Amino acid sequence: ITGESKLIDKTPASEIFAGSINGEGVLEVEVTRLAEDNTISRLIAMVEEAQEKRAPSQRFIDKFAAVYTPAVMVLALLVAVSPPLLFGQPFWNPNPETFGWLYRGLALLVVACPCALVISTPVSVISAISNAARQGVLIKGGAYLEALNRITTVALDKTGTLTQGRPNVVAVRSAACTDPANSCAACEDVLALASAVERRSEHPLAHAILSEAGVRGVRESYPAASGVQALTGRGVTGQVDGQQVLIGSHSYFDEAVAHSDGDCRAAQHDAQQGYTPLMVESNGTYVGTITVADTVRASSQEAMTALRRSGVKRLVMLTGDNRSAAETIAAQIGVTDVRAELLPEDKVAAVRELQADYGAVAMVGDGINDAPALATADVSIAIGGASGGTTQAMETADITLMSDNLGKLAFLFNLSRATMRTISTNVILSIGIKLVFLVLVIVGLGTMWMAVLADVGVSLLVTLNGMRLTRYRSREGSR
Repeated sequence: ITGESKLIDKTPASEIFAGSINGEGVLEVEVTRLAEDNTISRLIAMVEEAQEKRAPSQRFIDKFAAVYTPAVMVLALLVAVSPPLLFGQPFWNPNPETFGWLYRGLALLVVACPCALVISTPVSVISAISNAARQGVLIKGGAYLEALNRITTVALDKTGTLTQGRPNVVAVRSAACTDPANSCAACEDVLALASAVERRSEHPLAHAILSEAGVRGVRESYPAASGVQALTGRGVTGQVDGQQVLIGSHSYFDEAVAHSDGDCRAAQHDAQQGYTPLMVESNGTYVGTITVADTVRASSQEAMTALRRSGVKRLVMLTGDNRSAAETIAAQIGVTDVRAELLPEDKVAAVRELQADYGAVAMVGDGINDAPALATADVSIAIGGASGGTTQAMETADITLMSDNLGKLAFLFNLSRATMRTISTNVILSIGIKLVFLVLVIVGLGTMWMAVLADVGVSLLVTLNGMRLTRYRSREGSR
């Protein structure tokens, strides 16, 4: 619900959300609300409410063409009949070299046909959407691609969007460490002991320990622990090669296991940074600490820089995680505006505040807790369509990135701006060239062949120009 990347301990009188998964031990829970009033139901209601309030996209070209076409037909009729009726000019062609006003009216009708004008937008948009799809970016409609061009503020979820969304070991410290700057044998032994105890565990933190032990080649240094027992709210213990090993929280070690002031301060510092310190003891003696945290995606920092280069002026982190963890991640990727400890409804309020202050806003997220904010934003982008993004986020979002490569965000904005430049060029070409030929036709210098060229030729020109977007590549995000 909050998007935090670590498990949350619950104590008597704590509130538990419906649908929560219990880790270890048994909980006695009192139901305080009806099924239709649970958190998930409220999230769905917020999504539906936000979507209903969104104004439909108004396409200027379509509206213009709806007025332009009948106006041109009336103008062509007036050109054909007014000079003969009012000034006695020839209605038919008096000779092969001189064009009558009926001929001029028909030529004007051909020249003024809005084909090129009407096709200038959809051919560009379809080409851009096709290009994006090949890059692993699914855009649900041209309106969202066009809307990106107006956006200078992007709000981003933290967990699972800017970070990997799963715990990883970021540090191992041994009480007997001989080389704090590097991993010494004593540190490797702490990790090996912990991996032996966690060998058969399904706990997310256990997965992080086992993964790191595998990377360092110490996963099989000890046989799997025997007599493994989960100590609810404290940790896990087991017998490893004749040693009674326990892995537990800092709060438990403060109560039950002696450790130095330096080790205590280090664990407190880790916790303040939003990390999870797991302390390890063997036969009642503290031997070290394994620090676990949700780590930044490799592409996040570069992606933020690329977004700024693409014209985005404000990057805002919206997260349900605690402020210290959020600010630690933000500092690593260069985001200065951090709004932390937000519930889903708080994220909606934050997006609306950004819209009031800065205009159109894009929201990037991946979880069910992001769905209401995604629905509220002017353009919503879901991350990880093929690798872990939730169904709710993808169904709510206007655009879905199928991979976790955040560099695609800058590609999206650059593609949007290139699309709007192409549409503007096409509109100018179609109107400008037709105006020249219209003048030639009205003064009697334009032939029907020239009118056909002005119509079909310009339509072909804007089509080919729009199709160039199928090969568009920006410097960021298209790799």
